[in-house]
Amino acid sequence: MIDGRVAGRRGSVVGVEQRRRVGAYGVLRDASGRVLLARGSARCPFPGVWQVPGGGVEHAEHPARAVVREFAEETGLAVEVTGVRAALADVTTFRAEGVAVHTDRLVFDVEQHSGELRPEPAGGSDELAWCTPDEASALPLMPFTAELLGLPVTPLPAGLPGALPAGQAAPPADRRQRFAAYGLVTDPADRILLTRIAPGYPGAGRWHLPGGGTDHGEQPAAGLLRELVEESGQLGTVVDLLTVDNLHNPAALGPEGRPLDWHAVRVVYRVLVSAPTEPEVTELAGGSTAEAGWFTSAQVERLSLTEVAALATGRRGR
Repeated sequence: MIDGRVAGRRGSVVGVEQRRRVGAYGVLRDASGRVLLARGSARCPFPGVWQVPGGGVEHAEHPARAVVREFAEETGLAVEVTGVRAALADVTTFRAEGVAVHTDRLVFDVEQHSGELRPEPAGGSDELAWCTPDEASALPLMPFTAELLGLPVTPLPAGLPGALPAGQAAPPADRRQRFAAYGLVTDPADRILLTRIAPGYPGAGRWHLPGGGTDHGEQPAAGLLRELVEESGQLGTVVDLLTVDNLHNPAALGPEGRPLDWHAVRVVYRVLVSAPTEPEVTELAGGSTAEAGWFTSAQVERLSLTEVAALATGRRGR
């Protein structure tokens, strides 16, 4: 689906505003295999709680650049991204402000190449530590960090979260940051499933990867599988996470009828459809998908592809 879910809107719970943010985080290990963790400072919503270093992705910023920036700010270390590890999501409710913040968390593997370890008490972290899994299990951990480390997710200390940070205000009306999940979808015959963008949407007429914007509270992989059914009627299995893609269009013109400053952060999974059927677009696709089809590699070469479809398939199209 091309049309996105809007960040900063009133949700189904009366009086609760739903907001979206994207965060980028890094898993850094030392020579003995210990993982670097950062403890939230008093300025954070979760003071005293530990997590892998990282934070919010700024508008128009690539998540891989964001994790490098956040590492430098929070730990004093200069790192480089070596791969993408996971895409997770969670929702935090700030009851005093009446806001529920959905955070899509992109986790990268990183390696250190310079710098001296130090916390950032005036910012996000007031203490840093290298931890084995056993050592980490004795600490209060953010749920996504416990999941990354293969540890049980335990309740956070009572009274959390704290106040909504000033940097998590609703975005301007003409600026949108959108998180979406797409799939390089294949069948046992190694055909590739693509969807065609409907008229009136950015990229109209071009062939695109199945997928689209995730819903508030929805995990990225679950959102992709939902979109796969809506756009093509196919039932798939997520095999692995391929890449993270970034697109900034400061004057995107879509069905809203006016230019918008769009920043799209997109994860791409490899998906297998074991029992393919004739693709069928349902009404739930929202009008952004005109048709869907299975294609051989040779046929894909002759199609007009979107940028992310060309990236995922390794083919230029035409």
